[in-house]
Amino acid sequence: MSRKTVIMALVLAGGCVGFCPKAPAQAASSVAGSKSPQGVSDQDIALLRQDIRSEKKQLIAANLSLSDTEATKFWPLYDQYTAELTKINDTKYQLIKEYATNWGSVTDEQAASLIKRSLDADLAVAQLRLKYVPIFSQVLPGKKLATFFQLDRRLSNLIDLQLASQIPLVQAQP
Repeated sequence: MSRKTVIMALVLAGGCVGFCPKAPAQAASSVAGSKSPQGVSDQDIALLRQDIRSEKKQLIAANLSLSDTEATKFWPLYDQYTAELTKINDTKYQLIKEYATNWGSVTDEQAASLIKRSLDADLAVAQLRLKYVPIFSQVLPGKKLATFFQLDRRLSNLIDLQLASQIPLVQAQP
């Protein structure tokens, strides 16, 4: 990635900071309810997620050199892929909300269920990527295909890391 792209990616990932729980006491209030004392609502989070998707698309466009013919075929597939990925990410968001709602009283059984469902969501993302490799390969040559998936994974990893760093560990609950 270019220096400009790295900076944009860090800004993109950093955009999550203001909307993600930073401490155990804030976890339940900022994610679980429809509105927190900090003013973060489900609608705010939906808008943030939409902005992140838009920024991600811009970063991919800036770093994936496509011919006009490739772009005409690629972007509709990308939008389809993103729509499916968004559904999986909806599951991840619901898990975070559930965790935040139960913060301070998460039982061993709930913790085990949350981690299993979280790993299932991770697996669903990997399966989605596997599903789309042959689809994207119909419109992109191998190097561009690999570049797209590298960019997609790097940006997703940055976002996931930022989110994970803001969510308190289960064992830290009172």
